[in-house]
Amino acid sequence: MQRFRPRPRSAQTTLLTPQNRKLFKQWELLAYQPTSSLFATMIWKWIFLTALLPGALTSPTPPSRPNTTAVEGPCRIYNSGRSADCLGRQLESVPWTQFPPTLEEIDLSSNKLQAVLADDFLRLPRLRVLLLKFNNISHIDSEAFKNNKLLEHLDIFNNSLQEIPATALTPLLNLKQLMMSNNLYEHATLDERFSKLVHLKVLSMGGPLVMGLKKADFQPLKNMRLHGFAIKCSSNLSYYEPGSLEVVQTLQMGFDMALDQRPDALHHMLRDLANKTFSVIQFRNLFEFTYYMGTDDIFQGLRYVTSQQLVFHRGKFNENLLRMALMNLEVASIRNLRLQYIDFARSPTFIDSGGDSSITDLALDELDLWYISNPDVLRFDWRFTWFNKIKHLSIQYVNFNSVPCDAWAEMSAVEILDVSNNRLQDNYIFNQRCQYKGAMPNLHTFTLSTNDLTSLRDLSSLTREFQQLQELDVSNNRLGAAGKSRDCVWQKSITRFIAHHNRFESESLRCLPTTVQYLDLSHCDLDQLDMTYFEKANSLKELLLSGNKIKFIPFQWRSPSLQSLALDGNSFGVISKASFRDMPRLSRLRAGNNPFHCTCELHAFVEYTTTKGKINLTDWPENYKCYYPEAFLNKVVSKYLPSRVACDIRLVIIICVATTALVIFILMLMCYMFDLPWYTKATFQIIRAKYRAHKEKAAGEAGSFTYHAFISYSHSDADWVRDQLLPCLESDKNPYRLCIHERDFMPGRWIIDNIIDNIESSRKVIFVLSRHFVNSEWCNYELYFAQQRAMGKTFNDVILVVKEPLDPSSLPSKYCKLKKMLSTKTYLEWPQQVSQQPFFWAQLKSVLGKPSVTREGRHSVRSIASSVIGSEVVDRKAEEAQLNAEPKNKINKMNNCELSNQIHIPAVVSAAGERSQYNVGAESAGHLPHSSTFQQREFRLQLYDRNMTSKLQQCMIDLITVFHTYSGKEGDKYKLSRGELKTLLQVELAELMAVGISLTPVCAGSPSPIQVTECKDPAALEKILSALDGNKDGEVDFQEFAALADSIMCSQLQSAMEDLIKVFHSYSGKEGDKYKLSKAELKNLLQGELSELFLSASKDPMVVDKIMSDLDENKDGEVEFQEFVVLVAALTVACNEFFIHANSSSISPEG
Repeated sequence: MQRFRPRPRSAQTTLLTPQNRKLFKQWELLAYQPTSSLFATMIWKWIFLTALLPGALTSPTPPSRPNTTAVEGPCRIYNSGRSADCLGRQLESVPWTQFPPTLEEIDLSSNKLQAVLADDFLRLPRLRVLLLKFNNISHIDSEAFKNNKLLEHLDIFNNSLQEIPATALTPLLNLKQLMMSNNLYEHATLDERFSKLVHLKVLSMGGPLVMGLKKADFQPLKNMRLHGFAIKCSSNLSYYEPGSLEVVQTLQMGFDMALDQRPDALHHMLRDLANKTFSVIQFRNLFEFTYYMGTDDIFQGLRYVTSQQLVFHRGKFNENLLRMALMNLEVASIRNLRLQYIDFARSPTFIDSGGDSSITDLALDELDLWYISNPDVLRFDWRFTWFNKIKHLSIQYVNFNSVPCDAWAEMSAVEILDVSNNRLQDNYIFNQRCQYKGAMPNLHTFTLSTNDLTSLRDLSSLTREFQQLQELDVSNNRLGAAGKSRDCVWQKSITRFIAHHNRFESESLRCLPTTVQYLDLSHCDLDQLDMTYFEKANSLKELLLSGNKIKFIPFQWRSPSLQSLALDGNSFGVISKASFRDMPRLSRLRAGNNPFHCTCELHAFVEYTTTKGKINLTDWPENYKCYYPEAFLNKVVSKYLPSRVACDIRLVIIICVATTALVIFILMLMCYMFDLPWYTKATFQIIRAKYRAHKEKAAGEAGSFTYHAFISYSHSDADWVRDQLLPCLESDKNPYRLCIHERDFMPGRWIIDNIIDNIESSRKVIFVLSRHFVNSEWCNYELYFAQQRAMGKTFNDVILVVKEPLDPSSLPSKYCKLKKMLSTKTYLEWPQQVSQQPFFWAQLKSVLGKPSVTREGRHSVRSIASSVIGSEVVDRKAEEAQLNAEPKNKINKMNNCELSNQIHIPAVVSAAGERSQYNVGAESAGHLPHSSTFQQREFRLQLYDRNMTSKLQQCMIDLITVFHTYSGKEGDKYKLSRGELKTLLQVELAELMAVGISLTPVCAGSPSPIQVTECKDPAALEKILSALDGNKDGEVDFQEFAALADSIMCSQLQSAMEDLIKVFHSYSGKEGDKYKLSKAELKNLLQGELSELFLSASKDPMVVDKIMSDLDENKDGEVEFQEFVVLVAALTVACNEFFIHANSSSISPEG
């Protein structure tokens, strides 16, 4: 307890042991209470006397009390049944029925026990400690302890015993401590049986009714060597026989007796103590009621006493009595003196003579002046000379308010000065008029704690001249204000600075001494640290910052010498390895009781400190708990174990890099497989082109187009486009307006812009697919742009023409959309056989639809086609004149593309790869429905075998008959070889061959006509064969032969052509235009010329309307001759194919 133990840690001796401080304080507080009688006063005095001897009051410290299940009853049983706590339970008797036989310690203090009976502790053979103090015990049975032979500590202090219970104590041969003072027995005489207690070490006895001591009182102790002995007598000592204490041999001796009436008894007591060695001798209340005014030196015997410490506790002292004691101590072997709680006052007759003090040679190791109400005791004879040979001076609770200048000079030998707990202020201790130079030359420890100091500047001014000062303790003051912490100059010898429990501002740290090795700034209300000071304090080894309000650990805190750091009880939540990176010598850290943020940084720091062991967390792990996040609130940090992935930044980087690399690789693989960069580039080109078009304000009406179709093809397929596709689609009476890059792209524009604009300006987009198309970058662009235009539609605007067979699975990955279209969409396949090509063109035209007027004007399709192909186109009047004048001469030429104008049997390749036949019949008004092979064959037999009496039917039969008359003699019976063609020309066309003919190639060669000027020309046959042989197989099939009939007429063939013209004009002109057939005229023609073929085969009343609709290409409600010829050509070809199939069936095994 600090009130009674203000001695600093350096003190080597004490009066009271730590075990007795709590009890000592209780007794002291009780002693302060007012009493109404002398008897009560004597009781409290004797109670306090027992505290004088550390050994006498030393009792075994109860072991820690673990959590145990308490037994029901007034007492708490703990320590696995070895201890019982019955303190203060108001018990009137011992509850022995509750006690288990395993008990070793029982505390029955502060109850209302009146007696100790024989059965109370009979069942406790293991009992070692029994505390019965502060009860009202007046009787102890003689057999109360007969079964407690192991008892070592018995405390019956402050009870009502009328006599010393010698009989009851006899069995206790192992007794070591016996506390039986402050009872009501009148004599202190010990029974002879006490001599058997050979293990006894501590004994306190006496009471307020003991009036004196006799020589025979302590004879049983003569052979014992005690550690502590205390005796209490009445406050009015009546007698003391010399030699009473002579036989007592102890290390610590305590007296609680007043010598007001018998001051001479002190001579005898000191004589009995002579020639003995003690550690402590204490006199309590030596003069309790009066000041000693005599002249006899009652302390003369002190010079013969050998003791480490002498204590005067309480009592009245004047300057005369104090001088007597000090003068004898000058020559005594006593090294420590303590005056505590004494009542000091100067004698009324004291006069200062002005001479030197009589006390000038008091050489003590330690002088303690504690709890003295009158500060005049410091200079009881108006001098401070009694301090000049004191090494350790402690002045506490004296409350002096000034330090005269001469006091510093007189304390030249002081090494340790402790003036704590005196309410000192700055001006009390530091006087600017004093000269401190050379003062306190030996002082190395200066303690100023628990005062009212506020100025570090004044404190530094006071101590800067103390040359040997090493430790300065200014704790529990009010230091730290920035205004009083400037211009500090400290003694460079200071190595320890203790300043806990002050109110420091961060700026005030700069006023601290920079030479310190130990700095204690705990509980100083610091919220941040000034790194300027710590950068200068290069010698700092131990720093205490506990209990502050520091919110963060400063970054780059450089302290190269720091070895121990205390940061517990602050307000920071983040701590990491980097926090102490610049403290290479740090080995001890206390950082618990902070609101820690349980993060990876904290976990890494804990792992670093606990595994590597470089830094020892001295308060780990119980003081480390999580404060944030809320999910981990109050969770012990040692149990916070995040995953390695969450905390290892290197692993996270590796995973991120690996994942990123994998994603990039997958993206690159996808780009490679699906040609994503190409699509990105193409999309960018679309956006850029549309942006340029927007800026150029290239706008048009929605739903109108400049071209009927945009043709996308490879440069390697350009000849096929120019020689086959364009002539077939642009050379008609109502030609299609087509866009090809070679002709229609605007010079000077970006190619991408031209592609996008022309695709946007075209109703349809035709893709000529071939192996060359697949390998063309620009074709891929055009396909992609067309797909983008059709986005969100059904891709009906895209027409696929497969020029040569393609396997969709062999296409590159970037053609994924094309693959899908080839697998799901019906496409057109270019037939290699010339006979099937008319059906191809007819199907292509049907997909393209009827030509319509474009945005650029109502231009004639026929005029556009004429300009491209180069064939001569005559107007309607020229045709009429030619028909009237030369009916048997050359007529308007028809190529095999035109033969399939409307009524056709196209060869179409479906998505499943099957070839579907659309046969001519009345049911479809020109387009025949799907039918089985048997139905097709039956229809063709009807077409061939019936009597066809009309001229038109006969003309068609004549064409077929002429062809098959000459075919099959040298090879394929359905084709004309070179020789067979030559024979046909010589027989059927001899007249025309003599004068020369002009042939238009069959959509495969040059668009210009081939002139054969002389039939005897050796190259004439080759020119004709080249012009007719569209598929380049060296032979002419019927479809190619029909092209010859389109260009020339001769002999029987000429007659067939003339019949066609005559049949047309025989029906036209009766209702309107003489060169066209109206609906009624067409009906009459069909009924008169083809009744068996169409009208009789169909019951549909709308058959004529359907045929009219299919033939009327320009939608003018009439059928002109060119449209009529298409009908005839399609029917002729169908009949020829029927003839071929019928003939084949007749010779086949199925047949």
